[in-house]
Amino acid sequence: MSAVLDDMDSRPGSTTSLLRTVIGLYLRDAGGWMSAKDIVALMDALGTSGTVTRTALGRLRKKEVVLQETRDGVPGFTLTDGAATMLARGDRRIYNPRSMSLSDPWCLISFSIPETEREKRHQLRRRLHWIGCGTVAAGLWICPDTLRTEVEEILIDLALRDMSTIFVTETPLVGGSLREAAAKWWDLEAVAGLHKDFIREHGAQGHDAVVPEPSGSAVEASPEAFSTYVQCIDRWRIIPYLDPGLPSAFLPEDWPGAEGTALFSRLVAAFAEPSAEFVRSTLSGGVRVS
Repeated sequence: MSAVLDDMDSRPGSTTSLLRTVIGLYLRDAGGWMSAKDIVALMDALGTSGTVTRTALGRLRKKEVVLQETRDGVPGFTLTDGAATMLARGDRRIYNPRSMSLSDPWCLISFSIPETEREKRHQLRRRLHWIGCGTVAAGLWICPDTLRTEVEEILIDLALRDMSTIFVTETPLVGGSLREAAAKWWDLEAVAGLHKDFIREHGAQGHDAVVPEPSGSAVEASPEAFSTYVQCIDRWRIIPYLDPGLPSAFLPEDWPGAEGTALFSRLVAAFAEPSAEFVRSTLSGGVRVS
């Protein structure tokens, strides 16, 4: 699991990140396997050469995201079990961004890890950060209680469950304001920056005018529609992980999260099906992507 989770470090817009996004969007619905030739063709629509794509596939193999598998003499790739689990979780996160109310419960994670296990301690902090947890103190982290199952999985995976205690609590009582506390526990400026970058990069494409009408799509299937959608998902996919979806009482008044989420929803409505149709027309043998 750890190697797969490290793929979160892929810089949005990089070849490895875009390839991971293409695989996450379309390989499962293409029967769980896709030929190397088809992957190269799809990445070509994103402006990436075959040589660069094959190098990126090698990186994803090392990260245990994909496995090389030949079917009927045709070389191709399938997902590892760990990657399939991660992508299913990512689907829920990407298409259903979190949004807490003030009355929702919180999860507190307390741990004391000896210096002999400092590498595991580093991995724990890294992975708690990647799922949207905040740091109250070095050994005390906080997140919405909806993340408790993922926290448990991380602790068990790192064999640190017996060195930690989880508390479920109501809204924490802080000395100052909740906004001041949240700004210390999470790097909200960085998360806001991700939302603003997404809005700046995709705002024109997400205008209401391009949202499909009920009678049909306003966007035709094309390499451009595919490229727009893949780049949208690639840029967006880390935001729902790092953004804990805090109640408004915890957030700055000018928080851009609602605008970013609304824009993402419009883009999905406009480009998801045209992009999938382009993929269907590209895959060899008429493999269907739903």
